[in-house]
Amino acid sequence: MEGLKGDRGSSSPSSARVDALESLPPPHVIHDLLSVGQRYIRRKWSFSPGAQELFIFFSGNRTPQDNCCVCLGILQLTFNHGKECFRSPGGGNPIDDFTVMLSEQIKKEGHQIGGFCLEISIPPVILANERAIWLYMKNKYESEDWFREKCPMDCISVKDALKISISGSLEKNLGVKFGMDSFRIRLIYAHFKTSVDLQTSLAKAQGTNRKKKEMVRHDAEEYNKDVKKECILQEKNESDTAIRRALNDLQDDVFCEHFILPPEKVKESCVLSTQYYRMPIYIGGRYLKFSRKVSQTRWIIDDERMGEASVEEILGSNILLVCKGDSYKFHAAGREDIDVRMLGSGRPFLVEVSNARSVPSSNDICEMAEKINASENRYIKVRNLKLIGSEAWSLMHEGEAEKQKQYAAVVWISRPLTEEDERKINSTENMEITQRTPIRVLHRRSPMDRKRMIHWMTAEKIAGSSQYFLLHLCTQAGTYIKEFVHGDFGRTHPNIGSILGCRAEILQLDVTDVKMDCFD
Repeated sequence: MEGLKGDRGSSSPSSARVDALESLPPPHVIHDLLSVGQRYIRRKWSFSPGAQELFIFFSGNRTPQDNCCVCLGILQLTFNHGKECFRSPGGGNPIDDFTVMLSEQIKKEGHQIGGFCLEISIPPVILANERAIWLYMKNKYESEDWFREKCPMDCISVKDALKISISGSLEKNLGVKFGMDSFRIRLIYAHFKTSVDLQTSLAKAQGTNRKKKEMVRHDAEEYNKDVKKECILQEKNESDTAIRRALNDLQDDVFCEHFILPPEKVKESCVLSTQYYRMPIYIGGRYLKFSRKVSQTRWIIDDERMGEASVEEILGSNILLVCKGDSYKFHAAGREDIDVRMLGSGRPFLVEVSNARSVPSSNDICEMAEKINASENRYIKVRNLKLIGSEAWSLMHEGEAEKQKQYAAVVWISRPLTEEDERKINSTENMEITQRTPIRVLHRRSPMDRKRMIHWMTAEKIAGSSQYFLLHLCTQAGTYIKEFVHGDFGRTHPNIGSILGCRAEILQLDVTDVKMDCFD
């Protein structure tokens, strides 16, 4: 082994090389495993610089042309992308070539990023391949001393090896740091042929396991028919997670019986799909609605729009435009009917933006709010608009059930309002009512009785009219105010009509306050 002597003709190998040589399997094993794949050997024996030099010596500095039968070429950075096969040109750096391709795609999609996180999905067959090569080595070399002393059962995973290989180059090309970040680079590798072969072998192996367990209770021929039917269903429905679990459940002897040791070489590379996306960002605040012809969310019946606009669309379209996202979802702490105004401090809301290519600055958000508030129709207004974390969504909905809401309603009664009527209303405090699901919402709400609390009420006379008055009230969240006034044919009790002993109708309703800590 003259090629392993000290640098520049030194007569004895360096201590680093001696240590490296002692950490590696014997030369005959390395030569054997080179036929499996260089990438697997590198991962198995996490090479030090000295071991790397020895490995190059044993491999003869050759570059494998075939895909590694364990990682299917993933760590060789060969793959099919679209209609093209990606393989780094000779003499180039395959890692740089690969990360330049990814960086160009990210920039082409217009993403503005301050960091990135890598997500990698690989075919489950790679787990089977790693087990197959391990069992191959175990069966062949278990009796040799080096196997017990120098052969670790586990090795760095393909996912982690790929992340380590490309993260530094990606940092250089993107100009940002790799780590925990809301922007994700997702690499999805698939290999159709080997995945089909895996499921076929796995189905047979599972059948063998079941057959051994059930032979006492079942006739072998009938059992095999049942297993075949069951395996067909499994092949159609089994997810990657289920496949991994099934592989782990197989005993070594059953695995060796149904899988080829070592894995066969594959000519076809994996198909790579890439996704570049940002985790949802949230922009929240409070909105006020001034029109009785604007619904909270987009409302379409039989292809016909109800109302002139919606709070959801006004807010969502303006926010989506600035964030350059794919789509948005609107969330609010409760809702008001289309003919009800939202006044006072406003109702808390969130707009969840998917895959925002730009995260708005404080100035961007201020400009966004000014644009919404200065719109020609002036249907709505926003307050305290800001970029917030995802935890605000949970806080908003956790507080929704506990919040109190205040209203102002124009009420008509079938007789003149008396001082006694005012006293009854004004003295009401923490009155519990029972509301059966209102008739007007039965088509979308379960029929049930709900207990709700009226915290306080006051009656305010309207000048020039004896039968009209302004009802101010504070209630528990989820109270149906219209039904509390008119009774809904007795489905809400007590109600304003039953309290005053006359017929009562509601003409107009405004929400004047939503008492929540969110976005104050």
